[in-house]
Order: sequence, then structure tokens, then C-alpha cells
Amino acid sequence: MTAEALTPAAPAKRLNLFERYLSLWVGLCMVAGIALGKLLPSLVDGLRRMEFGESSQINAPIAVLIWLMIIPMMMKVDFAAIRGIGKRPRGLFVTLFVNWMVKPFSMAFFAWLFFRHVFAPWIAPADADQYIAGAIILAAAPCTAMVFVWSYLTDGDPAYTLVQVSVNDLIMLVLFAPIVRYLVSGASSLEVPFHVLLYSVAIFIVIPLVIGVLARHWLIGRHGAAWFEQQLLPRFAPVSMAALLATLVLIFAFQADNITGKFLHVVLIAVPILIQVYFNSSLAYGLMRLLRVEYAVAAPGALIGASNFFELAVATAIALFGPGSGAALATVVGVLIEVPVMLSVCGICNRTRHWFPVPERT
Repeated sequence: MTAEALTPAAPAKRLNLFERYLSLWVGLCMVAGIALGKLLPSLVDGLRRMEFGESSQINAPIAVLIWLMIIPMMMKVDFAAIRGIGKRPRGLFVTLFVNWMVKPFSMAFFAWLFFRHVFAPWIAPADADQYIAGAIILAAAPCTAMVFVWSYLTDGDPAYTLVQVSVNDLIMLVLFAPIVRYLVSGASSLEVPFHVLLYSVAIFIVIPLVIGVLARHWLIGRHGAAWFEQQLLPRFAPVSMAALLATLVLIFAFQADNITGKFLHVVLIAVPILIQVYFNSSLAYGLMRLLRVEYAVAAPGALIGASNFFELAVATAIALFGPGSGAALATVVGVLIEVPVMLSVCGICNRTRHWFPVPERT
């Protein structure tokens, strides 16, 4: 073991302005969105009514912003890298097990337990149904774009993180819609229109994924991988960040009345989501340690299991139940707590890296 291997790498990290003050930007967007919703309700209502086609229930402004945010991330996805995962499959297996065999089902249980029973004196049954649905939608969408930030903060293996995200994206194409429909229908009295779920998958996953993959293939073919990775992709970062912030403003604007009028509910919704985050991150991290997976793979795996693709979750909840619904509010609460909670998980990972074996240098 070399001295370099024993030296913690986290303090050397240099974050850009957006990453360094992530919690501040999210907080400002929350305040700006709520102010917009309360001060200019007619404008917000007009934006809320803009849909892709009659009765599609897919909000057009949010969809466009999500494309601007996600397509550059999808351009990073190299599905050819999946072929090399056979040398270190355990980390990927743990990630997929937690994300798809545990996370949606444990969230359904926690949401049912708290909203139906523990918080029953303060939450009406109709609201409980909506909050259960929103929590399930949130948990059924594993994080994609923000995982690269969390992985960077914990010295994760960027190539392996890319493989974990790529495989999750492929699985989401198939499992997101049926899992959401099955769990929401089973844990609440709500009926989920399956065609709206399929629209959401097509618009928020398939379209950006196809555009990103085709653009990557074409641009690398014309200009080479070095130019693509080192020159082109960094140029998209400001666009993606601006789209993320604008999406947050719209999300909170659409939910302004719910957030200000149901503040107690916001606090109560946060409880099972917080438990879910720490439960899944601890489970993934513990399994990684048990299987002696190296830290650079274990930390991003725990973070993927803890965080959510909240842009997809919010957009799907809006499409299914409306911008002012309790389901949409539950996904928005997920956004509220995402950044500070994930930073705390990053801190835990950085302080416990000595639990994991140091990989041998080749």
C-alpha cells in the first residue's frame, strides 16, 4: 500500500461555483418559485396548462427544460463500457439489487406505514393516497445526472459510475412504468393511467437517451473522443445547470399553494423519504463492504441507491395527477431534501473509506 493510496483525496476536490453552493441555489429557486406562484398566479397557471398534445398531461415547459438538462448527461453514457464490467460485477449487482428489488418496495412500505397509520391524525385518506403515490414515483426513478456530482465528491470511479448509470437507464425503460403502476395501485386507492406512464417514459427517458446516444456516436466519429470529452461536453454544463435551476423554479411555482398552505404536510412527507434515503444508502454501502467491493465503486453505489431522478419523478407525478396534486407535492419534497441529505451521505462515505480494501495497482 503506497502513501498516495493512504492519503484522503476528498479535501483536494475543487468544485465549480454551482457545485460549491448547490444547497444555496436550490433554496433560492424554491423561494423564487413560491414567490412566482403566489405573485403571478395567472402566468403560472398558463405555464401549467401548456401540454404536449390534448389530454397528454405532459407539461411542455418542464419537458423542454428536462431535455436541455438530461440530453448532455445522456451524451456521456457509453454503453460499450458495459462489456468490461465482467471483471468487477459485484458493485453493479448490489446497485441493481438495491435500486430495483428493494428501493421501490421499501418506499411503498414506509409511505403506507407513515401516511396511513403513523400520521393518520394529521393527514386525510385522500391526501395519504396522493403522498403514497408521489413517494413511490420518486423511489422508482434512480438518480442519473446528479450521481456524477456525488461520485466526484466521494472520489468514485467515474468509469464505473457511468456503467451503473447506463445500466439503470436501460432498466428504467422497461421497469419504471410497470413498477409505478403496480405499487401505486396496491398501496393506495388511486388508479394509474398506464398510457400516461408510457408517455412519460417516452418523453423523459427514451427521447433524451436516443438523442444523446446518437449525438455521441456521430460527434465522436467526426471529431474524436478527446475533443468530445474535453472540449464539447464542458460547454454543455452551463446549459444543463441553467435548465436545472429553471426546472426547480417551475416545480416550486406549480406547488406554491400546497407548500405554503400545507407546511405541516411538507414536514411529515419528508420523514419517510429521509428514512428511505438512509435505509437504502446504508444497505447498499453495507452490502458493498460485505462483498469487499472497493471504495471507489461502493460510494457511488450507495449514492445511487440513496438519490432519485427527481426531474423524471416530478414530471411523471404532474402528468399522472396534475401540477397541484399531492403526488406532485411529495416528489417536490424529495427535491427539497435531496441536496443536503446527499451531501451528508457523501460526508459519511468520505469518513468511512478506510472500511474498504485498497485496490492493487496494476
